[in-house]
Amino acid sequence: MTVFPVITSTISAKALGTFVREKYNLNKNYACKLFRTGMNHTYFLSDNKTTYVLRVYSHNWRSKDEIIEELTLLNLLRENNLNISYPIKDKHGAFIQDIKAPEGIRYLVVFSFAKGNKIRFTDKETCFSIGALMAKIHNLTLNKTINRVSYNKASLLESPYNHLKPYFSEELPEMKFVKEISEFYKNTDFESVPKGIVHMDIWYDNMAINNEKEVTIFDFDFCGNGAQILDIGYFCKQLFHIETDKKEYEIKMNYFLDGYQSVKLLSDNELKLIPKAGLAVFVFYLGVQAQRFDWSNVFLTQNYLKMVYLPRLKSWITYNHIEKQL
Repeated sequence: MTVFPVITSTISAKALGTFVREKYNLNKNYACKLFRTGMNHTYFLSDNKTTYVLRVYSHNWRSKDEIIEELTLLNLLRENNLNISYPIKDKHGAFIQDIKAPEGIRYLVVFSFAKGNKIRFTDKETCFSIGALMAKIHNLTLNKTINRVSYNKASLLESPYNHLKPYFSEELPEMKFVKEISEFYKNTDFESVPKGIVHMDIWYDNMAINNEKEVTIFDFDFCGNGAQILDIGYFCKQLFHIETDKKEYEIKMNYFLDGYQSVKLLSDNELKLIPKAGLAVFVFYLGVQAQRFDWSNVFLTQNYLKMVYLPRLKSWITYNHIEKQL
Protein backbone atom coordinates (compact mmCIF):
# COMPACT_ATOMS: atom_id res chain seq x y z
CA MET A 1 0.00 0.00 0.00
CA THR A 2 1.32 3.46 -0.93
CA VAL A 3 2.06 5.80 1.97
CA PHE A 4 1.14 9.32 0.86
CA PRO A 5 2.99 12.43 2.07
CA VAL A 6 1.13 14.95 4.22
CA ILE A 7 0.87 18.74 4.07
CA THR A 8 0.20 19.34 7.76
CA SER A 9 0.24 16.96 10.69
CA THR A 10 -0.90 17.38 14.29
CA ILE A 11 1.81 16.29 16.68
CA SER A 12 0.69 14.01 19.52
CA ALA A 13 0.29 16.06 22.70
CA LYS A 14 1.47 13.13 24.81
CA ALA A 15 4.64 12.66 22.76
CA LEU A 16 5.27 16.40 22.68
CA GLY A 17 4.90 16.60 26.45
CA THR A 18 7.47 13.85 26.94
CA PHE A 19 9.85 15.59 24.53
CA VAL A 20 9.55 19.01 26.20
CA ARG A 21 9.79 17.67 29.74
CA GLU A 22 13.11 16.06 28.85
CA LYS A 23 14.47 19.04 26.90
CA TYR A 24 13.48 21.58 29.57
CA ASN A 25 14.22 19.40 32.60
CA LEU A 26 10.63 19.54 33.87
CA ASN A 27 9.08 17.08 36.31
CA LYS A 28 6.67 14.34 35.25
CA ASN A 29 3.67 16.18 36.66
CA TYR A 30 3.54 18.40 33.57
CA ALA A 31 0.80 17.28 31.19
CA CYS A 32 0.54 18.50 27.60
CA LYS A 33 -2.76 19.26 25.88
CA LEU A 34 -3.52 20.54 22.40
CA PHE A 35 -5.13 23.97 22.66
CA ARG A 36 -5.81 24.66 18.99
CA THR A 37 -4.61 24.17 15.45
CA GLY A 38 -4.45 27.08 13.07
CA MET A 39 -1.74 29.19 11.50
CA ASN A 40 0.56 27.32 13.88
CA HIS A 41 -0.37 24.70 16.48
CA THR A 42 -0.62 25.65 20.14
CA TYR A 43 -0.33 23.37 23.17
CA PHE A 44 -0.47 24.02 26.91
CA LEU A 45 1.97 22.27 29.26
CA SER A 46 0.89 22.49 32.88
CA ASP A 47 1.38 20.92 36.30
CA ASN A 48 -1.61 22.84 37.77
CA LYS A 49 0.80 25.40 39.26
CA THR A 50 2.78 26.61 36.25
CA THR A 51 1.70 26.67 32.63
CA TYR A 52 3.79 27.03 29.50
CA VAL A 53 2.64 27.62 25.95
CA LEU A 54 4.14 25.44 23.22
CA ARG A 55 4.01 26.76 19.69
CA VAL A 56 4.74 24.28 16.91
CA TYR A 57 5.30 26.36 13.79
CA SER A 58 3.76 24.95 10.63
CA HIS A 59 6.14 23.39 8.12
CA ASN A 60 7.71 25.99 5.81
CA TRP A 61 5.69 28.80 7.42
CA ARG A 62 8.60 30.55 9.13
CA SER A 63 12.30 29.97 8.60
CA LYS A 64 14.50 29.43 11.63
CA ASP A 65 16.12 32.82 10.97
CA GLU A 66 12.70 34.50 11.01
CA ILE A 67 11.86 32.83 14.31
CA ILE A 68 15.20 33.92 15.77
CA GLU A 69 14.34 37.51 14.83
CA GLU A 70 10.94 37.19 16.52
CA LEU A 71 12.49 35.80 19.70
CA THR A 72 15.21 38.45 19.73
CA LEU A 73 12.48 41.09 19.66
CA LEU A 74 10.60 39.41 22.50
CA ASN A 75 13.73 39.24 24.64
CA LEU A 76 14.33 42.95 24.02
CA LEU A 77 10.79 43.77 25.15
CA ARG A 78 11.13 41.57 28.21
CA GLU A 79 14.47 43.13 29.17
CA ASN A 80 12.66 46.47 29.19
CA ASN A 81 9.93 45.14 31.51
CA LEU A 82 7.11 45.23 28.97
CA ASN A 83 4.24 42.82 29.46
CA ILE A 84 4.64 40.23 26.73
CA SER A 85 4.79 36.44 26.54
CA TYR A 86 8.48 35.61 26.22
CA PRO A 87 10.45 32.53 25.05
CA ILE A 88 11.87 30.02 27.53
CA LYS A 89 15.34 28.47 27.20
CA ASP A 90 15.81 24.71 27.40
CA LYS A 91 18.33 23.06 29.73
CA HIS A 92 21.12 23.76 27.23
CA GLY A 93 20.18 27.42 26.71
CA ALA A 94 18.43 26.96 23.33
CA PHE A 95 15.13 28.65 22.45
CA ILE A 96 14.19 26.65 19.34
CA GLN A 97 13.68 22.89 18.96
CA ASP A 98 13.54 20.97 15.68
CA ILE A 99 10.59 18.58 15.36
CA LYS A 100 10.76 15.85 12.72
CA ALA A 101 7.14 15.80 11.56
CA PRO A 102 5.77 13.65 8.69
CA GLU A 103 5.73 16.68 6.37
CA GLY A 104 9.26 17.76 7.30
CA ILE A 105 11.00 19.85 9.94
CA ARG A 106 8.81 21.98 12.16
CA TYR A 107 10.08 24.30 14.87
CA LEU A 108 8.98 24.37 18.49
CA VAL A 109 9.28 27.27 20.93
CA VAL A 110 8.16 27.27 24.57
CA PHE A 111 6.68 30.56 25.78
CA SER A 112 5.67 31.93 29.17
CA PHE A 113 1.95 31.77 29.85
CA ALA A 114 0.15 35.12 29.80
CA LYS A 115 -1.92 35.22 32.99
CA GLY A 116 -5.49 36.40 32.71
CA ASN A 117 -8.30 35.95 30.22
CA LYS A 118 -9.08 36.86 26.65
CA ILE A 119 -11.81 39.47 26.92
CA ARG A 120 -13.69 40.26 23.73
CA PHE A 121 -15.67 43.18 25.16
CA THR A 122 -13.05 45.20 27.00
CA ASP A 123 -14.05 48.20 29.08
CA LYS A 124 -12.78 51.68 28.31
CA GLU A 125 -10.12 51.62 31.05
CA THR A 126 -8.66 48.43 29.61
CA CYS A 127 -8.63 50.01 26.16
CA PHE A 128 -6.56 52.82 27.67
CA SER A 129 -4.11 50.27 29.09
CA ILE A 130 -3.83 48.47 25.75
CA GLY A 131 -3.03 51.74 24.02
CA ALA A 132 -0.37 52.61 26.60
CA LEU A 133 1.31 49.20 26.28
CA MET A 134 1.28 49.39 22.48
CA ALA A 135 2.90 52.82 22.64
CA LYS A 136 5.63 51.54 24.99
CA ILE A 137 6.41 48.78 22.50
CA HIS A 138 6.48 51.32 19.67
CA ASN A 139 8.74 53.68 21.61
CA LEU A 140 11.23 50.90 22.21
CA THR A 141 11.21 49.70 18.59
CA LEU A 142 11.01 53.11 16.90
CA ASN A 143 13.39 53.30 13.91
CA LYS A 144 14.57 49.74 14.56
CA THR A 145 14.34 46.95 11.99
CA ILE A 146 14.49 43.18 12.05
CA ASN A 147 15.33 40.72 9.30
CA ARG A 148 11.72 40.00 8.45
CA VAL A 149 9.02 41.22 6.08
CA SER A 150 8.53 44.94 5.45
CA TYR A 151 4.91 46.00 5.39
CA ASN A 152 4.30 48.42 2.53
CA LYS A 153 1.78 48.91 -0.26
CA ALA A 154 3.12 45.91 -2.18
CA SER A 155 3.03 43.43 0.71
CA LEU A 156 -0.18 44.77 2.27
CA LEU A 157 -2.35 45.31 -0.80
CA GLU A 158 -0.85 43.92 -4.00
CA SER A 159 0.48 40.54 -2.82
CA PRO A 160 -2.83 39.53 -1.17
CA TYR A 161 -4.64 39.94 -4.48
CA ASN A 162 -2.07 37.71 -6.18
CA HIS A 163 -2.50 35.09 -3.44
CA LEU A 164 -6.27 35.08 -4.05
CA LYS A 165 -6.05 34.62 -7.84
CA PRO A 166 -5.48 30.84 -7.77
CA TYR A 167 -8.78 30.41 -5.90
CA PHE A 168 -11.08 33.06 -7.36
CA SER A 169 -11.75 34.40 -10.84
CA GLU A 170 -10.49 37.92 -11.42
CA GLU A 171 -13.88 38.62 -13.02
CA LEU A 172 -15.68 38.26 -9.71
CA PRO A 173 -17.00 41.62 -8.43
CA GLU A 174 -15.43 40.76 -5.06
CA MET A 175 -12.00 40.28 -6.63
CA LYS A 176 -12.35 43.51 -8.58
CA PHE A 177 -13.18 45.30 -5.35
CA VAL A 178 -10.11 43.90 -3.59
CA LYS A 179 -7.98 45.13 -6.49
CA GLU A 180 -9.64 48.55 -6.44
CA ILE A 181 -8.84 49.07 -2.77
CA SER A 182 -5.18 49.63 -3.62
CA GLU A 183 -6.31 52.72 -5.56
CA PHE A 184 -7.27 54.32 -2.23
CA TYR A 185 -3.58 54.51 -1.36
CA LYS A 186 -0.64 56.57 -2.46
CA ASN A 187 2.88 55.18 -2.23
CA THR A 188 3.66 58.04 0.14
CA ASP A 189 0.81 57.36 2.60
CA PHE A 190 2.97 55.57 5.15
CA GLU A 191 6.31 57.15 4.23
CA SER A 192 6.00 60.28 6.35
CA VAL A 193 4.95 58.62 9.63
CA PRO A 194 7.08 56.92 12.31
CA LYS A 195 8.34 53.47 11.41
CA GLY A 196 9.80 50.64 13.39
CA ILE A 197 9.02 47.06 14.31
CA VAL A 198 5.30 46.30 14.30
CA HIS A 199 3.32 43.44 15.85
CA MET A 200 0.57 43.45 13.17
CA ASP A 201 -1.96 41.38 15.12
CA ILE A 202 -2.80 43.19 18.36
CA TRP A 203 -6.43 42.50 19.26
CA TYR A 204 -8.27 40.77 22.07
CA ASP A 205 -7.41 37.24 20.87
CA ASN A 206 -3.70 37.95 21.30
CA MET A 207 -3.73 39.45 24.76
CA ALA A 208 -4.56 38.37 28.30
CA ILE A 209 -6.08 40.64 30.93
CA ASN A 210 -5.85 39.75 34.61
CA ASN A 211 -8.06 40.84 37.48
CA GLU A 212 -6.01 44.00 37.98
CA LYS A 213 -6.61 44.81 34.32
CA GLU A 214 -2.94 44.34 33.55
CA VAL A 215 -2.54 43.60 29.83
CA THR A 216 -0.08 41.05 28.41
CA ILE A 217 0.41 40.83 24.64
CA PHE A 218 1.50 37.65 22.88
CA ASP A 219 1.74 35.98 19.44
CA PHE A 220 4.29 38.08 17.55
CA ASP A 221 4.24 35.61 14.63
CA PHE A 222 3.54 38.39 12.11
CA CYS A 223 6.02 40.92 13.47
CA GLY A 224 7.96 42.84 10.86
CA ASN A 225 8.95 46.32 9.74
CA GLY A 226 6.59 49.13 8.88
CA ALA A 227 4.64 52.20 9.87
CA GLN A 228 3.62 51.96 13.50
CA ILE A 229 0.19 53.34 12.63
CA LEU A 230 -0.58 49.89 11.16
CA ASP A 231 -0.84 48.41 14.66
CA ILE A 232 -3.08 51.27 15.76
CA GLY A 233 -5.33 51.04 12.73
CA TYR A 234 -5.69 47.27 13.04
CA PHE A 235 -6.71 47.46 16.71
CA CYS A 236 -9.27 50.18 15.92
CA LYS A 237 -10.73 48.18 13.05
CA GLN A 238 -11.05 45.04 15.17
CA LEU A 239 -12.72 47.10 17.91
CA PHE A 240 -15.07 48.56 15.28
CA HIS A 241 -16.34 45.09 14.32
CA ILE A 242 -16.62 43.91 17.93
CA GLU A 243 -18.65 46.91 19.08
CA THR A 244 -21.94 46.95 17.16
CA ASP A 245 -22.94 50.13 19.01
CA LYS A 246 -20.76 52.67 17.21
CA LYS A 247 -21.14 55.23 20.00
CA GLU A 248 -19.57 52.67 22.33
CA TYR A 249 -16.90 52.03 19.73
CA GLU A 250 -16.03 55.72 19.53
CA ILE A 251 -15.75 55.97 23.30
CA LYS A 252 -13.47 52.95 23.59
CA MET A 253 -11.42 53.94 20.55
CA ASN A 254 -10.79 57.36 22.07
CA TYR A 255 -9.74 55.78 25.38
CA PHE A 256 -7.36 53.52 23.45
CA LEU A 257 -5.88 56.50 21.60
CA ASP A 258 -5.67 58.50 24.83
CA GLY A 259 -3.77 55.61 26.42
CA TYR A 260 -1.41 55.47 23.47
CA GLN A 261 -0.81 59.23 23.54
CA SER A 262 -0.20 59.20 27.28
CA VAL A 263 3.07 57.52 26.26
CA LYS A 264 3.68 58.53 22.64
CA LEU A 265 2.02 61.42 20.85
CA LEU A 266 0.45 60.93 17.42
CA SER A 267 0.69 63.54 14.69
CA ASP A 268 -2.36 64.81 12.86
CA ASN A 269 -1.18 62.89 9.81
CA GLU A 270 -1.00 59.64 11.79
CA LEU A 271 -4.49 60.14 13.19
CA LYS A 272 -5.84 60.74 9.68
CA LEU A 273 -4.18 57.52 8.45
CA ILE A 274 -5.81 55.25 11.05
CA PRO A 275 -8.72 54.21 8.76
CA LYS A 276 -6.42 53.46 5.82
CA ALA A 277 -4.00 51.58 8.08
CA GLY A 278 -6.75 49.35 9.46
CA LEU A 279 -8.09 48.63 5.99
CA ALA A 280 -4.64 47.75 4.63
CA VAL A 281 -3.97 45.21 7.39
CA PHE A 282 -7.36 43.54 6.84
CA VAL A 283 -6.64 43.16 3.13
CA PHE A 284 -3.26 41.69 4.05
CA TYR A 285 -4.91 39.02 6.23
CA LEU A 286 -7.29 38.07 3.46
CA GLY A 287 -4.17 37.25 1.48
CA VAL A 288 -2.80 35.23 4.39
CA GLN A 289 -5.94 33.09 4.37
CA ALA A 290 -5.33 32.30 0.70
CA GLN A 291 -1.61 31.81 1.25
CA ARG A 292 -2.36 29.31 4.01
CA PHE A 293 -5.24 27.57 2.23
CA ASP A 294 -4.52 24.36 4.17
CA TRP A 295 -5.60 26.21 7.31
CA SER A 296 -8.39 28.40 5.96
CA ASN A 297 -10.09 26.31 3.26
CA VAL A 298 -13.11 25.67 5.51
CA PHE A 299 -14.28 29.25 5.11
CA LEU A 300 -12.28 30.73 2.21
CA THR A 301 -15.08 30.55 -0.34
CA GLN A 302 -16.79 32.90 -2.78
CA ASN A 303 -19.69 33.17 -0.34
CA TYR A 304 -17.25 34.08 2.45
CA LEU A 305 -15.83 36.90 0.35
CA LYS A 306 -19.26 38.19 -0.61
CA MET A 307 -21.15 37.79 2.66
CA VAL A 308 -18.53 38.10 5.40
CA TYR A 309 -15.13 39.56 4.64
CA LEU A 310 -15.83 42.23 2.05
CA PRO A 311 -18.87 43.62 3.91
CA ARG A 312 -16.51 44.21 6.83
CA LEU A 313 -14.13 46.09 4.58
CA LYS A 314 -16.95 48.10 3.03
CA SER A 315 -18.52 49.04 6.36
CA TRP A 316 -15.16 50.36 7.59
CA ILE A 317 -14.61 52.28 4.33
CA THR A 318 -18.07 53.85 4.53
CA TYR A 319 -17.88 54.67 8.24
CA ASN A 320 -14.53 56.42 7.83
CA HIS A 321 -15.28 58.03 4.43
CA ILE A 322 -12.10 56.55 3.00
CA GLU A 323 -13.26 57.13 -0.59
CA LYS A 324 -13.42 60.86 0.13
CA GLN A 325 -9.78 60.84 1.24
CA LEU A 326 -8.58 60.06 -2.29
